[in-house]
Amino acid sequence: MTIHHDKPTRRRVAEPVQVYLRPDEKDRLDRLTARLDTTKSDVLRRGLEALELQISDPEHHPVLKIIGMVSLPDDPGFDIAREHDEYLAATEIASWSDHPPEPRKPPKPHTV
Repeated sequence: MTIHHDKPTRRRVAEPVQVYLRPDEKDRLDRLTARLDTTKSDVLRRGLEALELQISDPEHHPVLKIIGMVSLPDDPGFDIAREHDEYLAATEIASWSDHPPEPRKPPKPHTV
């Protein structure tokens, strides 16, 4: 079976972009170009790709890397992710005395 295309496929041409760099940024670009043995355009393209990956991929997002870093000595009996204000308030109040009170469990949501 032969497939015929009505429109010829066009090759996309790179679009020129003008960027103003401070002297230290220009030096960094020159160092990366030499170190990677590539062109300035390639360094900038790779930088854009790395930045996009960093802000869009949860595995690389700096804020999302903190998930799971904190462990609790005891189970408070409720979901701290949802009731974090309650937990932090109870923990702070508990730090004021020698015999800390247990954090209160939040009320169960009403169902309709």
